[in-house]
Amino acid sequence: MTPLRDRLGPIGARLRPGAGGTLRAFLAWWAQALASWLPAAWRQALGMDRGRLLLHVDGDDLTLRLHRGGGITDLGTVPGLAPETDLAGLATPATDPLARLLKPRVAELPRWLFLPAASALRRRLVLPAAAADRLRDVVGFEIDRQTPFAPADVAFDARVLGRRESDGQLDVELVAVPRSAITPQTAALGPLASTLAGIDVAAADGAPLGVNLLAPADRHRHRDPWRTWNAVLAAVAVLACGLMLWQVLQNRRAAADAFEQQIAAQAQAGRRAAAARQQLNSLVAGQAFLDRARAERPVAVEVIDELARRLPDETYLEKLSIEGQRLMLIGLSNEAAALVGRLQGSALWRSPALAGALQPDPASGRDRFTLTAELVPPTPVPAPAAPRPATEAADADASR
Repeated sequence: MTPLRDRLGPIGARLRPGAGGTLRAFLAWWAQALASWLPAAWRQALGMDRGRLLLHVDGDDLTLRLHRGGGITDLGTVPGLAPETDLAGLATPATDPLARLLKPRVAELPRWLFLPAASALRRRLVLPAAAADRLRDVVGFEIDRQTPFAPADVAFDARVLGRRESDGQLDVELVAVPRSAITPQTAALGPLASTLAGIDVAAADGAPLGVNLLAPADRHRHRDPWRTWNAVLAAVAVLACGLMLWQVLQNRRAAADAFEQQIAAQAQAGRRAAAARQQLNSLVAGQAFLDRARAERPVAVEVIDELARRLPDETYLEKLSIEGQRLMLIGLSNEAAALVGRLQGSALWRSPALAGALQPDPASGRDRFTLTAELVPPTPVPAPAAPRPATEAADADASR
């Protein structure tokens, strides 16, 4: 099993369906995972890796060590430790004995009693994954079977070593220390015993195992000096995030309004262009209609000119009407009966005929006539052929 899987195994067991995992456990693991990407100096500055102060009692001496970032640093040894003297007379029981020995930043760290590896009894257990949420309570029922002590005679804790891939069960290690081995050391600490946040045991290599043998009710809760600042920074971050989202929303609204105005302006221009196009289409259609109508009958000037050449000089026209394809002439003439023959053979009209009988006009001595004819559409003139390019003309001459 890889180290990454070892670290994710406990969290995976807690977050499995039915394992009773909590959101707080996931958030704590997530925050630790994010903090692990930051440099150690940044984590310390942000209060994410404050560390802890390890107290190791060796006879009459008290050794102080700083455990931070996975490493242990020796701070010094207080000689002549005795309960009767309240830590060599450095302070009374009502005060903090280590306040004068350590810097305030170190003195405020959580204090842990650090026991040697030989004082602990360790047993490996296999438990269901559902036991991860209440691991301490579950292993408490295994003390009678795994150790020669009763649960009341030992201080114990358990840690998750990993999770099996085959069945998903947890590999757990039970760590138990007889209270008879802890009581003399807590008594030697004197007033410092009430300030302990936990009791840890050294591993074979001297590093802490990462367990807390101290009962939860006896653990001293240290106030985190960064809690207020963290709350303020979190509030500022939430406020800044809200302002950012509001500003983004306002920007989107302004952009939407500007886009809507632009669309309205373009739509108005489009409507004007559509109206102009419709007007142009109407004009083109009207012009095309006039062109077709003009092409379907001769020009009136040509008709009048043709009549002037064909009608005799003693013929007078009172009315000339062109309606569609129908030509109508009303007038007076001495040769009214011969007018039909004179109008025959014209290219502008056909089928000339008198409409009704001739009526003599006593005033002029001529006959009144009404003559009709059908206009003939003019013959379209073919478009001249486009001139051939010089190269094609040269090729044609060469072929001839």
